[in-house]
Amino acid sequence: MSMASTANPLYASLFSKTTVKPSLSKPSNSSELFLRVQNPNAVSLRSSFLCSSSVELIKGGNSVFSSSRVRSRSMICASSAQVMDQSPIKTECKIPTIVEVDLGNRSYPIYIGSGLLDQPELLQRHVHGKRVLVVTNNTVAPLYLDKVVDALTRGNPNVSVESVILPDGEKYKDMETLMKAFDKAIESRLDRRCTFVALGGGVIGDMCGYAAAAYLRGVNFIQIPTTVMAQVDSSVGGKTGINHRLGKNLIGAFYQPQCVLIDTNTLNTLPDRELASGLAEVIKYGLIRDAEFFEWQEKNMKALLARDPNALAYAIKRSCENKAEVVSLDEKESGLRATLNLGHTFGHAIETGFGYGQWLHGEAVAAGTVMAVDMSYRLGWIDDSIVKRVHNILQEAKLPTVPPETMTVEMFKSIMAVDKKVADGLLRLILLKGPLGNCVFTGDYDRKALDETLHAFCKS
Repeated sequence: MSMASTANPLYASLFSKTTVKPSLSKPSNSSELFLRVQNPNAVSLRSSFLCSSSVELIKGGNSVFSSSRVRSRSMICASSAQVMDQSPIKTECKIPTIVEVDLGNRSYPIYIGSGLLDQPELLQRHVHGKRVLVVTNNTVAPLYLDKVVDALTRGNPNVSVESVILPDGEKYKDMETLMKAFDKAIESRLDRRCTFVALGGGVIGDMCGYAAAAYLRGVNFIQIPTTVMAQVDSSVGGKTGINHRLGKNLIGAFYQPQCVLIDTNTLNTLPDRELASGLAEVIKYGLIRDAEFFEWQEKNMKALLARDPNALAYAIKRSCENKAEVVSLDEKESGLRATLNLGHTFGHAIETGFGYGQWLHGEAVAAGTVMAVDMSYRLGWIDDSIVKRVHNILQEAKLPTVPPETMTVEMFKSIMAVDKKVADGLLRLILLKGPLGNCVFTGDYDRKALDETLHAFCKS
């Protein structure tokens, strides 16, 4: 693949905290097109508990959030207060926190809280027909399938629920396994008013969403994520799909759910390795756009690993707020949303080259993030303090900081050549640039730095 740049790169320069609507400008003495999304007053977006149908907008500094962006089902306050000043949300309260994904007439809520599967009205309000298909796996089904079926049918005898239980693991995120969901839907004669429900981690969420997008050319679906990875990232934003033997997530669709229901109690059964894997995505949000959240993570990583309910609830909430804001501005990943893939280009290469399921997604992303940060430093775009802080927090989170020994330079290059972010033969990467909390999505970088990074982390 030719690494020479033949197109103007699109930069997404993210400044700290919540973003505002982007404006396009052309810097002087440059032909590059910049997409800048920033708010110098570091306005934070928080969704409060569902306590009324009113809307309150507190304007701090130059905040430009408008009441038209706010849904009446939650009260959202925008103020210039710092996130670090806020105590983590309490999980004892059964009233959910709601984060809204603002996509016009396709907007939907993310419910976050403990014991939400014991509140059937939350799910039932988003089921519009009489038939439901729950897609889950053989690990999650014994734990939560009965509870979900009860939540869908309690006091609602007109709804009937079918289920399909898929094998568990990234290696089953393929077309053959996906067909089992289609088989069940067709055999059950589900119609266009049916609802698919994804119950499980990121693999189940991606596969169920893609099945819903394709079945009868599109039916409703709901996400019930049961892992940290899915709760903070993959269940939000409508990315669905399956893997191909030549590359991860190369087959799929953008397809938004009716809602995302995050019952934090499901994390009680999550293995420690899966918990740590999900934290890689939490760390990502701090690095690319939310420096204060990263600083909070540095102070609270031990609490997160110890499954402190308040710390976990806050990390999930803040991650969802960051993801929802980016998706609202760039649903189809034309530029800004691509920055959410920090470390993923290297990480996906590890997953594909090393074998799907050998490393968890977050483990591969963690090693990929270290490689992206190393390359950013070699380009002179960040100082060494950020390199050290990234390495330290990933180590504390018990995540890998180097790729598997079997990964070679040539393996990385050949797999990255078919990455979804390649455009016109140009590999574009998400790299850190500037102070903590800033990044760029660009193909305009010195190829020597990429080669040096690959050779630094690979034996050959």
